[in-house]
Amino acid sequence: MLRIVVENCPDALWDAGEHPRKFWRIAYHATYYGHLYLMQAMEDFEPWPKYQSDHQRIYGEVAEFPACSKSDVLEYIEFVDAMIDGQIDALDLESQESGFSWYSMPKLDHVMVNIRHVQEHAGQLGERLLQAGADITWVGKASVK
Repeated sequence: MLRIVVENCPDALWDAGEHPRKFWRIAYHATYYGHLYLMQAMEDFEPWPKYQSDHQRIYGEVAEFPACSKSDVLEYIEFVDAMIDGQIDALDLESQESGFSWYSMPKLDHVMVNIRHVQEHAGQLGERLLQAGADITWVGKASVK
């Protein structure tokens, strides 16, 4: 769903919104944290090759940056999507540690938090599209590759 809202975002909406919660930055944020939290632990994380420092931050005092291109965010989404199955298979879902010091919960719970986080932002961006008159089709089930 995150890919669908990014693909359907009109150019005029891509860099719109109150700083730091512009459309592009929320999409980048959701992708970055979806990627990060696919790891067993923080020390396993390797940033996306085109990672831009602090672009993922949408809370607190945040520097303003020129918008990442829609094609770069879509490329990042594809990068993360391609690793999901292998990463989930590799996780120790029975671990009582999330692998991230700021999350005190078992790994399986942390995986669920990650899914909900990406869904939350996909829904948030989908609502922005609807308000701008750009309707999207929600996916009810995943297509088999």
